[in-house]
Amino acid sequence: MKVTTKLWIGLAILIILSPVGLILPEHFKAGSAWGEWGADEMQKLVGYIPQGLQKLASLWSAPIPDYAFKGWEEKGLPHLSIAYTISAIVGIGITVVVMILIGKALTKKNN
Repeated sequence: MKVTTKLWIGLAILIILSPVGLILPEHFKAGSAWGEWGADEMQKLVGYIPQGLQKLASLWSAPIPDYAFKGWEEKGLPHLSIAYTISAIVGIGITVVVMILIGKALTKKNN
């Protein structure tokens, strides 16, 4: 099996498993997924907003906030799982396209 085939299989598995980040915290009543905290959640968790996070929080606005589409935030776990999977596919697709473009640009420079 080619290395690229193994890569695509691995990425497909990760896409399929992406809703686990929603399901486990929901199952264990743990709040949001670990490490996906915004400034407001950091304030609740540790009592303050780290200075660096506070400075950088306004710089980036996610194209699909909380991995859900507008109006889907309150529809429940099945809808959010679908949104998570779509977000994973879109994110991987964008990353692949960008990497291909960078690769083509670099190979043109070397020729």
